[in-house]
Amino acid sequence: MRIAAILVGIVLIALGVWIAMGKLTYSSTQTPIKFGQFEVKTSVEKPVPTPFGYGGIVVGVVLVAAGALKKPR
Repeated sequence: MRIAAILVGIVLIALGVWIAMGKLTYSSTQTPIKFGQFEVKTSVEKPVPTPFGYGGIVVGVVLVAAGALKKPR
């Protein structure tokens, strides 16, 4: 259980840093103009909001600390 918590924490920290730097994006499709059957669709790459990255970093640090401080059986 200790090793799993530490590994998941490290992955969350890395993913959180990646998101906080603005490197992770998602595709958003919008329809700004629709007239009858005529539609204009646009696809925009948007960055994942940085608070998700900061949250991932915090949760990752907590998991790594909990895994490191837990006594082995």
